[in-house]
Amino acid sequence: MINRYLTSKPRAVFLAALALAAIAQPASAVDPAAIEKAVKETWKSAPADWQSRVEQDETQRICSETHNAPSAEQADAIVKRETATIVYPADGVLIGDWKAGEAIAQNGKGGRFNDGPDTVNGGNCYACHQLSRTEVSYGTLGPSLLEYGKQRDYAADAVKSAYAKVFNAQAALACSGMPRFGYHKFLTEQQIKDVIAYLFDPESPVNK
Repeated sequence: MINRYLTSKPRAVFLAALALAAIAQPASAVDPAAIEKAVKETWKSAPADWQSRVEQDETQRICSETHNAPSAEQADAIVKRETATIVYPADGVLIGDWKAGEAIAQNGKGGRFNDGPDTVNGGNCYACHQLSRTEVSYGTLGPSLLEYGKQRDYAADAVKSAYAKVFNAQAALACSGMPRFGYHKFLTEQQIKDVIAYLFDPESPVNK
């Protein structure tokens, strides 16, 4: 399902373009300070809430500087820091409605310049994962999630682990490419519950 969805997706696209432009140059020719300045200059005319999205937090900074290959010590620090941000539902219920979860997984809206204030954010899960055998359009950046719950015997600890991963994937894997949906409040608590239901409900197409 891509740590930068809200705060670093614009940065990732911009840096990718810069990397391609500099591919024939020696590494020493790339000035990090100049890149940082260029990124901020590019987005200075954007709305205030968008400008803040190119400001990296500590985890993003380390992942950028190490090209998503942090040292063991850095990775441990990231996982520890991000794990502390996870908030589980107060009611203790981690599984919602799988049909609503399927709609969220198919929904790629949210976080775009042309999304209005009433836009309901989606998880866009199919951009990176295969989830249902009947869906022919899906990405392969992430692993296939077919039979996700079935393969884990629908175990309670697996449900809790999946909830944490959707809430903040950096808590599961340092420099993960998956968005921190709950941490950035891109998906609501109920939406995350519904996505977890899509992964774990025995009646969900994921487990059929």
